[in-house]
Amino acid sequence: MSTSMGRAMPGRGEPMGEEFWPVADVLAHLAGRWRVGRSVRDLAGRGEGHFCGVTLFSPLDGGGLLHEESGDFTWQGVTRPATRTLRFLPGAAPGTADVRFADGRPFHPLDLRTGRYVADHPCAADLYRGEFTVRDADHWRTLWRVGGPAKDLLLTTDYAREG
Repeated sequence: MSTSMGRAMPGRGEPMGEEFWPVADVLAHLAGRWRVGRSVRDLAGRGEGHFCGVTLFSPLDGGGLLHEESGDFTWQGVTRPATRTLRFLPGAAPGTADVRFADGRPFHPLDLRTGRYVADHPCAADLYRGEFTVRDADHWRTLWRVGGPAKDLLLTTDYAREG
């Protein structure tokens, strides 16, 4: 798994020169409940969808956070319930996280100490490239670009802290 820092991904990230909100400790920052809005675009022209719901980051025994997302996903006019579970564990460096799937498989590292991070996740023949940006204390965004032989997707997710 490779990661890189640097400029925003052209056509997929924030405008060049945008200020990001540095986060000293990603786990402390994410703890709590967030409203979630996600757009999903098939860049090959095969449809668009959206997800609306909530994400709860709750403490895990032994450290880290359990990420539980639930809501409704609409694709081509059909709405269905959708859920996702991840584990955000303490990372290799202080203030960072090691994101894992619910079954413990590695997903990607996460370091928001500059307010922005780019992570790659190879999955079979596909490459998932995620850009994480923190806008302020209560708002952050992820952009995942998924490319492969049968996929050409852009997933944009905005998070807003609740309460």
